[in-house]
Amino acid sequence: MELKPGQKIYFVSDSHLGVPSHARSLEREKLLVKWLDTVKHDAAEIYLLGDIFDFWFEYRTVVPKGFVRLFGKIAELTDSGLPVYYFTGNHDLWAFGYFEKELGVQLFREPVEKTYNGKSFFIGHGDGLGPGDNGYKFLKKVFTSRFNQKMFSFLHPGLGTGLALYFSRKSRIANMAADEVFLGEEKERLIAFCKDMLQKKHYDYFVFGHRHLPLEIKVSENVRYINTGDWVTQFTYAVFDGKDLQLKSFNKT
Repeated sequence: MELKPGQKIYFVSDSHLGVPSHARSLEREKLLVKWLDTVKHDAAEIYLLGDIFDFWFEYRTVVPKGFVRLFGKIAELTDSGLPVYYFTGNHDLWAFGYFEKELGVQLFREPVEKTYNGKSFFIGHGDGLGPGDNGYKFLKKVFTSRFNQKMFSFLHPGLGTGLALYFSRKSRIANMAADEVFLGEEKERLIAFCKDMLQKKHYDYFVFGHRHLPLEIKVSENVRYINTGDWVTQFTYAVFDGKDLQLKSFNKT
């Protein structure tokens, strides 16, 4: 895809809406809507790279309460013809069609490859990639099992959602614990993943969320890994202007 002069591609992730309280979640939601209003004027496409919600589960006829400002803004953008892509993360992987049908987004459950202005991108949430983390990889198989999802759906929405939110509120994000710590290039799983992928195919950029750290790492000559950070404490995002991909912070004022 070739961008028109002045057009940009935007990437954002990990707002974890819903925790630690309604008031603090609403504050971040309003800020995210403000950011979308700011970037929509020159955006060619917008990527929501997962964990936008701290918990999400769709029953056949019931969806979680709240988030109407964000939903309305996303629908407004897609109704205007602006493509919005939603990647499921490890907190919002139980999305089954509501986002696509009602909001008009395109939903991705796995990383995708894209090319903009001759630059190749590998884009995803980032969970479960790279070596190790076998405990989570096992849990992801459990959570993505259609049988297990069906069993959970048999719980009354009040009980099922309440149970999930109880555990969600016990999470590190909900309690605003210490930020993630950079482990060093040799120990970061996503960096190892990028290097492994480059053995098979060239990419100019790897773009992930999940780590809650705004990162810009040179993986090899002319290849960079960008992590979008989060919208819990960092309020960072990535933007491709047709020539270069950069990390930026949103001015909250």
